[in-house]
Amino acid sequence: MSVRHNRVRRWAFLGAAVAAVSLAGSASALDVPALKAAVDKDLDGEYGHLDGLYKDIHNHPELGFQEARTAAVLAKEMRALGFEVTEGVGKTGIVAVYKNGAGPTVLVRTELDALPVQEKTGLAYASTAKQSYRGHETFVDHACGHDIHMAAWVGTAHALVAMKSRWHGTLMFIGQPAEEMVSGAKGMIDDGLFTRFPKPDYGFALHVGPGPYGFVSYKAGVFSSTSDELDVTFHGRGGHGSMPNLTVDPVMEAARFIVDLQGVVSREKDPSQFGVISIGSIQAGNAGNVIPDTAELRGTIRSYDPAVRERMIDGIKRTANGVAMISGAPAPDVAIVEGGKAVVNDDALTERTAKVFKAAFGDHAVAEPKPGAASEDYSEFIIAGVPSTYFGIGGLDPKMLAEAKAAGKPVPANHSPFFAPVPEPSIRTGVEAMTLAVIDVMQK
Repeated sequence: MSVRHNRVRRWAFLGAAVAAVSLAGSASALDVPALKAAVDKDLDGEYGHLDGLYKDIHNHPELGFQEARTAAVLAKEMRALGFEVTEGVGKTGIVAVYKNGAGPTVLVRTELDALPVQEKTGLAYASTAKQSYRGHETFVDHACGHDIHMAAWVGTAHALVAMKSRWHGTLMFIGQPAEEMVSGAKGMIDDGLFTRFPKPDYGFALHVGPGPYGFVSYKAGVFSSTSDELDVTFHGRGGHGSMPNLTVDPVMEAARFIVDLQGVVSREKDPSQFGVISIGSIQAGNAGNVIPDTAELRGTIRSYDPAVRERMIDGIKRTANGVAMISGAPAPDVAIVEGGKAVVNDDALTERTAKVFKAAFGDHAVAEPKPGAASEDYSEFIIAGVPSTYFGIGGLDPKMLAEAKAAGKPVPANHSPFFAPVPEPSIRTGVEAMTLAVIDVMQK
C-alpha cells in the first residue's frame, strides 16, 4: 500500500474516532478540547507529510500570477482527498469543492504567491529561486509565510474530510494567487468565483506573524489596514556630475520629497489616527558621475480611516509638486493605485469563533486590541458578501523572542529576508484553529 493510501487510512480511522466525541447541536456545546485532541493525535502521524509539503513549497516559491507549480501541487493534494478541483481561476488560482450533504458553504482561503526578496535565513531548505519581476530577474522568497498557510490549508482539508460525520454542507477551499500584488482575490471574483461556484455563507483565513508559536489572535471588526501603491516620477535635465549647475537634478528632488513626505504624516494627520507612508524603491541613473533625467520612486500608503487616507494622498501630491517647483523642474508624475481595503471581520462570527479558540487554546488565544498595519486583499471576499473571520497565528520560538526582547534586538517580521517561522508547531496550530473554526459553523 502506498504512503498516500496509508495516510488516507489513518484519516479514515480518525473520522471514526471523532464520531465518538460528544457534541451537541449548538455552538456552545461543541466539545472543543476532545475534538482538538483527536486532530492532534492524527497530526502526530500525518505531520511528516505536511512538513515535507511546506519545505517543498518554501524551496520553490513563485511570484503573483506565476504560481503554476504551486497551484499544481495543491490541486494534486486536494484531488487525492476527494475534492473537485478547478484550476486556472483568476489566472493561477484554484477552487477545491467538497460536498457533504445539505448545509452551509464555507470558504477557506490560502495564498499561493511569494515575494521578490532574496532569502537570508540560512535554512537548509532556503529558496534560491528566481523569476521575472517588473521586467527584471529577481530572487524569490516566501518571506511573508504563505508556505505555512498552504501546509495548514492542506492539513485542515485532511482533517475535515476525516471528520465529515461531524459536519454537513460544502467546503470551498480557495488557493488564491497574487495576494502580495493585492489583485488575486479580485481576479478570482471577476473570473466568476461566486457564480461558477457556490456562494459561501462563511469565510475563514489565517496569517502567520512574528508572535510566539502556539498562539492564536483574533479581532472583531477592522483587522487590517487599507493600502495604496504610490508611484512618483521626478523629471529633470541630465548632465555631467561635475557640472550640476547645468542640470536639473531629479535625484535631489527625490531625496527632498522622501524627507518632506514624513511631515505629512507627523504634521498634517491627527496623531491619534493611524497612517503610514513608506518609500521602498528608488530608481535613478546608472553611473555615479552622471546626473540622470528622471528618478522613479515606489512606495506604500497605509491607513484605517478613509478621511486620513485622503488627507495623506493630498499631502503627497502637494509635496511632490512643491519639491519640483523648488528645483525649477517640470511637474512630476504622481500615481496612486488603490490596493487592498481593510479586512473587516464579522462581529458575530468572530465572537463565536473566539469562544472556540478560547476553549481550544486557553490563554494562548488572544484578542487583538487594535488593527494591524499590514493590508490584505482577502477584504475583496468580504466586500463581495462573505461574512468572515480572518485570524492570526504566531510563528516564532517564544524563548528566542524573550531573549531578543531582553537584549533589545529587533525580531525579523513578515517580508524580512530573515523571517523564518518555525514549521512545528506553527503548522499544527494553523490546522487545529482552522479545523475547529470550520466544524463549529458546520456541525450537525
